[in-house]
Amino acid sequence: MDAALKALAEPRRREILRIVWSREVAASDIAAHFDVTRSAISQHLTVLKEADLVSERREGTRRYYRARTETMDELRAFLDDYWTTGLNRLRDAAERASGRSGSTSKPRAATSEHATVITEASQRKKKR
Repeated sequence: MDAALKALAEPRRREILRIVWSREVAASDIAAHFDVTRSAISQHLTVLKEADLVSERREGTRRYYRARTETMDELRAFLDDYWTTGLNRLRDAAERASGRSGSTSKPRAATSEHATVITEASQRKKKR
């Protein structure tokens, strides 16, 4: 998981993933999208491949790449859980701060509604 997160930290690698997301693309065609050397794109593809974010198929001297959506699904599940856990902690801290820490209710799952409320509150606080 760490290798995938590190690989995605680089903007060009994220763009490469967008290019190969829904179809297999030759390395030379991927390189044509960027104003860097083919060697640089090859290095980015190697990082993505080692992070299991893309698969490679060789046909003669050509190499074709495609996103490994299974790995992206796993990464998304990890990040969703990470975000939900963070929202739950934030909610618990807010409830403790408001004096409702004696509540015996079971922890609620974070929802997009919770995220919206937190985001709106954060934005209002910034405007002050």
